[in-house]
Amino acid sequence: MAKGYWIARVEVKDPSLYDEYRKRNAIAFAKFGGRFIVRGGPFEGMGTSRSHNVVLEFPSIEAAKACYASPEYQDAKQYLLRGCEVDLVVIEGYDGPQPG
Repeated sequence: MAKGYWIARVEVKDPSLYDEYRKRNAIAFAKFGGRFIVRGGPFEGMGTSRSHNVVLEFPSIEAAKACYASPEYQDAKQYLLRGCEVDLVVIEGYDGPQPG
């Protein structure tokens, strides 16, 4: 079964609101098996980018979607939307043939 992913690009406008978001999102991520693959850090933009990038892995696309819809994440999300500009996609991982 393919895993599910959140891919987020974030521009933090209010660090205190983003800090509160990060405290609260941990509850939802733990409940649905979320695991950070990328959590900020240095990067080289190859086109349009934002200052903070995050990739979370979930056991399945269903878990990734359920996490987003959960009351725990919706509580956290209000801080994200008030303190940041964000682009977020929830996407199913690829589990098929690879090149070569």
